[in-house]
This record gives sequence, C-alpha cells and structure tokens, in this order.
Amino acid sequence: MPEDYTPPKVWTWNKESGGRFASINRPIAGATHEKDLPEGEHPFQLYSLATPNGVKVTIMFEELLAAGHTGAEYDAWPIRIGDGDQFSSGFVSINPNSKIPALLDRSGPEPVRVFESAAILVHLAEKFDAFIAKDPAARAEMFSWLMWQMGSAPYLGGGFGHFYAYAPEKWEYPIDRFAMEVKRQLDVLDRRLAESEFIAGPDYTIADMAIWPWYGQLQQGKLYESGEFLDVSSYRNVARWTEAIDARPAVKRGKKVNRLTGHPAGQLHERHDASDFDLRTQDKIGEPDNG
Repeated sequence: MPEDYTPPKVWTWNKESGGRFASINRPIAGATHEKDLPEGEHPFQLYSLATPNGVKVTIMFEELLAAGHTGAEYDAWPIRIGDGDQFSSGFVSINPNSKIPALLDRSGPEPVRVFESAAILVHLAEKFDAFIAKDPAARAEMFSWLMWQMGSAPYLGGGFGHFYAYAPEKWEYPIDRFAMEVKRQLDVLDRRLAESEFIAGPDYTIADMAIWPWYGQLQQGKLYESGEFLDVSSYRNVARWTEAIDARPAVKRGKKVNRLTGHPAGQLHERHDASDFDLRTQDKIGEPDNG
C-alpha cells in the first residue's frame, strides 16, 4: 500500500510524477519550442497519432472517402507525443490544449482550426452531411452517446489505463476504483447494444466512430493488455458490435494511419493518398519506427 499522503495547502510542481509519460507531463500550457507543422496539398491537414482519439478521425475520413465524398481528401501527419511534438509552436497554434488530434480545414476561403476529437467528427459530419442523424430524436440520441464517450473515456484511459498499465507502482485502490467504473461503462454499452444494431440506432454514425476505438478495441483486448482482467468477452453485445465495425474496410484503413507501433503492415506513418495503404506501410518501406 502507498504511504499516507497529506496534501499541502498549495500544490507545487517540484518533481516528476513518475510513470510512462512523466517526461511530458507539466502543469502549464503553451509551446516549449518553435517548429512549424508540415502541410500537404489536400483540403484537410490532420496532425495526429493512432491512439483511440486519433483513430476516431482517421476512420471518419476513410469512411467519407469510401462513401464517395472526394472533397474529404486529407494529409495525415504523425505527432510523436512521447517526443513532445504536441508542444511545438505550430501544433499549439491549432490546438492550444496540446492534445491530438488537431485538424486544419483549408476547404473554405480561410483556414479553420478544429480540435477535440468529437468536435472534428461533428465538423466533418456537418460539412459533408454524412454519418449524422437527421431526425431530431435520432440526432439527440446520437449526440447523447457521442458526449457519453467524451465524458466516459477519461475514466478508461486516464483512470484505469494509467493506474493499471502506466503508473510507477500498482496500487489496489485506484485500480479497483477505475476497473469498477470501466466495467459499469461496458455494461451500459452492452445493454444499449442489446436493443440497437448501432450505438445511436439502426444507422452507423459518428457515435460509433467515437466509441469503437476506445471500447471496441478494449473488447478486443488491445488496450492496456487488460482483456482478461476486465473479462471483456462476457459483454456479448459489445463483442457483436465490435466485430461488425472492425470488418468495415474504412475502419481497417483508418486504424493504420499515423500508427507508429505494432506490426509493420499495420503502420502507415503518414497518409497522403489512398495508394499509401498499398505502397507506404512500414512493411513496404522499412523497419517499424517505435516513436
């Protein structure tokens, strides 16, 4: 058990917190260094990494292109968060919160920045009138589940994932606390998917694209090596939905974009053209970069 800790009257940052991401954690915002972001030729410039939040957006782009929205062509540039790329002046100018993903939309007369993954999904869905519910009741349901994901996933990632996989020591209390919450969330999804083909109803929407990279990949045992610990296979309706989403060709492509780890065939560090999936994955061009 950790030693008892009495918080001071005023907290000060006088040492690293420990754990996998200690070197990039800090209590202040803003840029740490000057560096411009690269830009390609397409209307949309995405700066991201294939974390669950990043995968949401690359799936959306690939789904839009698969649906025939040629105006959704995009360049995807990797942001190596372990190296602090998110604190460059160029990145901070697009996302002052220094989190991936961040999008620069150059499709209009003036560039528009969009940050926060759900905001990017809504921005693209409205721009292309795609994967967004039209009926008022269905639209409310879709937005409710989209915001459910944004509010719930921090307990999965920053809570459970941190203490189970990344913290410098294993502590029973926080692991139990957040494991209980994650299993409650899985039960929420399982009950919903028992009555609905997709998250918001009979149609595939941005709510599915937001939730699947977190809870679908959790159900597949791909997050924090925690599948057995959380007994994810017992959530049968989540499993059915997870498999259906995972089988979509656009999802298969989207989860490769800006991926810097894993099997080389699953890593497409930069995406600038549809042909990159056949020609530019790491098994085609070189050794994996473990970023």
